[in-house]
Amino acid sequence: MNDAHQRSDLLALTPDALAALANRGLVKRAAKDLDSGTAPTVALAADGTLTAVFPDGAEAALPAEGGLEAATCTCGASGKCRHRVGAVLAYQREQQGPQADTPDEAPAEPAAPVPTPAAITDEQLREALGHHALKAAEQTRRAGYTARLVWPGPDRPAAAELPAATVTFLVPGLGYVHTDATGPARDAAIVLAVWAFRAALDNDGAAEAATVSVGGQAASDGLAEALTLAERVLLDGAVGSDGVLRAALQRESKALTRRRAHWPAGAVDDLIDQLERYEDRSAAYDPQRLAALLAELPSRARAAEHPDGTPAAQVLGSEEADATPLTLVRLTGLGARVGTEGDTRTLEIYLAQPETGMVLAVQRDWPVPEGEALTGAELASRRLAGCKIGALASGNTVTEAASRTAARALKLGTGRLAKTQVLPLGMAWNDLPASLRATDLDALAAELADRPPALVRPRVTAESLRVIAVESAELLGYDPASQCLEGLVTAPNGGSARLRVPHRASSPGALEAAERALLGGVLAVAGHVQRHRGELIVQPTALLTADGPVVPDLAPGDDTADLAAAGETAQTDPVAAAIEGAIIACADLAHQGLRGAREPSRVRVEAAAAELSRVGLRRAASDFVQLSKALGNEDEARKCAAWTAAIVRILVTAELH
Repeated sequence: MNDAHQRSDLLALTPDALAALANRGLVKRAAKDLDSGTAPTVALAADGTLTAVFPDGAEAALPAEGGLEAATCTCGASGKCRHRVGAVLAYQREQQGPQADTPDEAPAEPAAPVPTPAAITDEQLREALGHHALKAAEQTRRAGYTARLVWPGPDRPAAAELPAATVTFLVPGLGYVHTDATGPARDAAIVLAVWAFRAALDNDGAAEAATVSVGGQAASDGLAEALTLAERVLLDGAVGSDGVLRAALQRESKALTRRRAHWPAGAVDDLIDQLERYEDRSAAYDPQRLAALLAELPSRARAAEHPDGTPAAQVLGSEEADATPLTLVRLTGLGARVGTEGDTRTLEIYLAQPETGMVLAVQRDWPVPEGEALTGAELASRRLAGCKIGALASGNTVTEAASRTAARALKLGTGRLAKTQVLPLGMAWNDLPASLRATDLDALAAELADRPPALVRPRVTAESLRVIAVESAELLGYDPASQCLEGLVTAPNGGSARLRVPHRASSPGALEAAERALLGGVLAVAGHVQRHRGELIVQPTALLTADGPVVPDLAPGDDTADLAAAGETAQTDPVAAAIEGAIIACADLAHQGLRGAREPSRVRVEAAAAELSRVGLRRAASDFVQLSKALGNEDEARKCAAWTAAIVRILVTAELH
């Protein structure tokens, strides 16, 4: 074929790009057909349409605009097919052939710079995606969002990692864009990615990689009503909050969600949940959780008004989509956690999405029948989306239809077209991105230390869950005082962490399964990681051994196994005890309500101040002294301000300690 012009978009598609647009199996089959001599006859029309006629009679046509999705084929396949992919590969081979025989008469001209997505205009976006996509994206831009950009180069395409999706421009322009979002969310994500590249250029950020904040207004102004309602809860306490106040909180939660303030909306929802649990006299009601929620809302409002290194959009969650549909996504099992809330058994299955570096969680709960235990081992055999829970937690899941929420909760499709399949895990943990897989525990500790306080961090599920590559593992034994089985692991590139598996009635086989895995040899550990007194603590959700993955919370067992005893018992930490006492004093006030605070409450606050001062936490002690004085005053605004200052400082201190 000797054409005066070429389809540069087709020539730029690499095998990996084609695999992203179709799937790797189709690319391999199409290449195999060409290698065996069953190549199509290709022709390029004047309007740029590439036509490929195959020996089996199928004819594929790839128009100049619209990418592979606009291609057609007479083979009858409804979506991508080997003929469409084969047409691209055949065209590439035909164009490369003559070039290989052309004598090198002149030195090659320098390669032109690769166009960036910033060059795409809004008019082009509107023409390709429609005005609804720009309208939806504009709502996100007004709220503000952040994106991590990878700039195009000879060996990599341009990509934008958005909070809800990753958008990759496989070739310059809009013809071949790959993203894990689907439907209207896909079109809006492409627009947001283009705008992010533009914003980076406007900020002189054209570098190999950059994180850019786009748009955003004074969204914290929209928290005024939420703060007022939270103050009413604090003054009246859980004991004085009624259905009218809860209804007002529910209305405000919906209003915050409409304004895309997802993290404050989540805090309000959790606050309502705690008040309802107290109303129902549920054992799952937690006064300390209530106090933390009442501290979170003013903390987010202040951080959004005065951002110090963390964009307001991240503090409020305004860059997140309510729900992001996912199609044909591969997920890697990272274990599970079984818990108890009152008379309800809770389950979280953790699944990594390697393409985005996110950890998603499938969440379910079941009432525990009277007289029954309903253990993790029993739950492992139950099914979700047609698959056993134990397999989902310890395998590679491929699903054709799913969606994730702003908080990274995952919902698997259950319809006839929403097929979900689980494959063996193998060594898939080794393929996880560096943001999820740690080989240097000292570096991981530094990363955790640099995070903002939990009060203003994104409210996402399993934010601290990591996979740790293990160089060596040692069983330390069972500590009856803390009722935890402990072990010690080191990583290949340095650092160590203490494994801690707590005893829970919901998972009677967990300790024995973890002990067996540690004694037999552990290759990697997945779990929630936190810092405590200068040490990394990991609560495992799964352990990878030579025999395969072990999920302690889903392991069978009856809690009768003899466990190796720990060599030494942890010493009481006076600082931790003082912090805990101060938190309890604040939680008691939140439970009773500041209006109802009496002399015994002031005595507890003063005792907490004295203990904090004794262990050297003098600024925290000063806050509690001021709180004691405010409780003796009639000024309700002063009471609320003093309580908030005290609880915020002590919660942050507890996290740092």
